[in-house]
Amino acid sequence: MMFVAGLGNPGRKYEGTRHNAGFLVVDRLAQRWGIDCSKKQFGALVGDGSIRHERSVLAKPQGFMNRSGHPLRSLLGFYKAEIDQLVVVHDDMDIPFGELKLKQGGGHGGHNGLRDIHKHFGGGDYLRVRFGVGRPPEGWNPADYVLGKWSSTERDGLDQAVDHAADAVEALLKDGLTAAMNIFHVRTKPSGPVLTSSSFESLNPALVAGGVI
Repeated sequence: MMFVAGLGNPGRKYEGTRHNAGFLVVDRLAQRWGIDCSKKQFGALVGDGSIRHERSVLAKPQGFMNRSGHPLRSLLGFYKAEIDQLVVVHDDMDIPFGELKLKQGGGHGGHNGLRDIHKHFGGGDYLRVRFGVGRPPEGWNPADYVLGKWSSTERDGLDQAVDHAADAVEALLKDGLTAAMNIFHVRTKPSGPVLTSSSFESLNPALVAGGVI
């Protein structure tokens, strides 16, 4: 059994924002595999079904972004599952729009959804599908960028990007990390300055405190 969690913020206000990329991928998987992901369980919307012959539980935590960990810890605890059975899909500014990176373990990189998951699991040894949303234009507040709507150019490629990420999740479930990385792992590095955890949070403390980034 595997668990696929897409990260995002609940509510209509945040629909169509870059920070909700994880929700889009889980919705695409639910659509493809006929999984009803509307059951409310442990503070998440949850669906249970089969993806590529692998029993899979889809989840979208419904707290704000920095409260993603507790619903997932409760869900895996209910099924007596381990952290390496968890795949987390999330937005990533360090990756160009439409590209992916797959990994297992590592730090949270300033992403508050991942930070909270680390806290509740005591570490980060879960699988990840990092969905590239690109860097904000020069002078933009990163918090405003990830909470902003997709641009018209991004919308043109968004459906294909979500399909690509859903394909990557399916490959992880069916063939494992190494095989999936051979197909989907992006090896190019984006240019530009690195946004650290502290710089990301300090630019908009009100949004951080509210839990939406």
